[in-house]
Amino acid sequence: MKTVKYSLGILFCNAYRFLRFIPNNDPIMGCMLPFSKQDKWWHAAAFAFLTMVSFDLVTSGIGIWTWITAVTYAFLGLLFHVLYKRMKEVKLKHYLVSGAGGVLIFDGITGVLFGPTIFGGSFAQAFVGQIPFTIMHLLSVSAFILILTPLLDRAVVSNPALEDSAVLNRFRFFARA
Repeated sequence: MKTVKYSLGILFCNAYRFLRFIPNNDPIMGCMLPFSKQDKWWHAAAFAFLTMVSFDLVTSGIGIWTWITAVTYAFLGLLFHVLYKRMKEVKLKHYLVSGAGGVLIFDGITGVLFGPTIFGGSFAQAFVGQIPFTIMHLLSVSAFILILTPLLDRAVVSNPALEDSAVLNRFRFFARA
């Protein structure tokens, strides 16, 4: 596994989420997408799951909402892995379409399906109330994908200098000096 890369991704996502300078400040989708195109089938799912759980562990504690959102994101990581493995090349347009589809699936499951189940209210209220939230979520994820996902893809995900063995060799070099 690419522990260094995934750890950097989780740290970045959680640090970015702490900023809270815009509504739905959620970089997880945009970070998960490049991870979904490589490695084993479960890596992107584990990345998304661990990002959600670690953030809630530090901020609000682990609860039923943590498990619902973490499992939903993990499912999306699996879905995108399957989709991207069938493509020769994953381009920015693929990330944008995947991000939009992922937001619609995520918000549908968490907001419309489980929201009323856990917090009360009707499904109709949840659906109508979810519309402005999902629009903001689509905008923030799309902006993140356009601006930062390509950088993340090149600088971290596809960077051989951040492979676990390369980082370990650097530490060995410094330990001998």
